[in-house]
Amino acid sequence: MQTVVMGLVNVIFTVVAILTVDKWGRKPLLMVGSVGMAIGMFAIAGLAFFEVIGISTLVFIIIYTASFMMSWGPICWVLISEIFPNKIRGRAVAVAVVAQWAANYFISSTYPSMMEFSGTATYGFYGVMSLISFIFVWKMVPETKGKSLEEIENIWTKA
Repeated sequence: MQTVVMGLVNVIFTVVAILTVDKWGRKPLLMVGSVGMAIGMFAIAGLAFFEVIGISTLVFIIIYTASFMMSWGPICWVLISEIFPNKIRGRAVAVAVVAQWAANYFISSTYPSMMEFSGTATYGFYGVMSLISFIFVWKMVPETKGKSLEEIENIWTKA
């Protein structure tokens, strides 16, 4: 049943991202997603600290997953394709994709050993990373909604 629930959450919130990315913008979705992901991770860290495993854990995993699927899951790929200047877009996208997959590998490969050390610390670390992602987007990522690639390139030349 949990697999079905998580599959539905993935599909529903990916559709939410598709329907809202051009209305709300990339930056607001990433920021809202970061906050939701942080809430989910910090709550799971607290539950791990008190050794609570139950429906509440599933609820916060769903909150994390929904937040990720309506923001970072699909939106980072949209941003990667838009954010780089035309002259270097091909190479820059390639580097960004490699960095994305390297980060995925790093998280996947370090998760088991982190969990052996401490579930609370593991999920707390992911919560902190979610907050850092919020700050990064807020301070560093320009909004690209409704802008042509040339207009986005001009954002960087002014900076």
